[in-house]
Amino acid sequence: MTLKPYFSSSSKVWDDIAWVYGIEEAGYDGWEIVADGNYKLENPECLKKIKEVIASTHMGISVHAPFGDLNLATLNDPIWHESIRQICACITHASDFADRITIHPGYLSPIGKLLPQKVWALQKEALRQIGKCAAEHSVLACVENMIGVKEFLCQLPEELIGMTEGIEGIGMTFDFGHANTLGKVNSFLPHVKKASHIHIHDNHGISDEHLALGDGLINWNVVGKAVAANYNGIVVIEGRSIEEARTSLPVFRKCFS
Repeated sequence: MTLKPYFSSSSKVWDDIAWVYGIEEAGYDGWEIVADGNYKLENPECLKKIKEVIASTHMGISVHAPFGDLNLATLNDPIWHESIRQICACITHASDFADRITIHPGYLSPIGKLLPQKVWALQKEALRQIGKCAAEHSVLACVENMIGVKEFLCQLPEELIGMTEGIEGIGMTFDFGHANTLGKVNSFLPHVKKASHIHIHDNHGISDEHLALGDGLINWNVVGKAVAANYNGIVVIEGRSIEEARTSLPVFRKCFS
């Protein structure tokens, strides 16, 4: 199967866009836009600069929807509605150049912990609304498994599958770096065929370090073999710099072929 490496960097959302040209120069097939900070697709000036980069390169594009201060599972009604609105606005703009938009699930607030079933229901309803928007724009909104912080929803493959199953316009992003913060990389591998999108980055199994591939503890030979055998599409390598992008790409090409 053909796997296309894209690069993304959430640490650069406040940087000038000039760094993005280094992604193609480093040998990547595409760029995953983190649609926050200076890359908010709702902001006309930001969107104009992004489209100029897209037009002047040969890179494919995927998008990570905004997540800062948003919560699709909050019991605070205005924030819940605004979280959905921002993600749907991102989907609407992103559909001009991407067909995969990764979204974060919500999390348990201090008040939400008192009503966990209500929180789960709110998250499901948010996904139905987001999925409807995604389907109308011919894209998939892919819910991402989260890091080992107890308040986050969708940390385990069973939770992610249960949350997204049967909702039109909704897929799943498997993030193996996130899975490793819970020691659950091997738990995701049997389900790779169900993934709509994949993120990879390294860490030491404790926090979400976003290291270059090979600089942490994940066995990329095992992961790469399972992904290459069961998935055909974009694999987004997430890192903090173009230097890390260059470090990660040879590891990707060796392990994911």
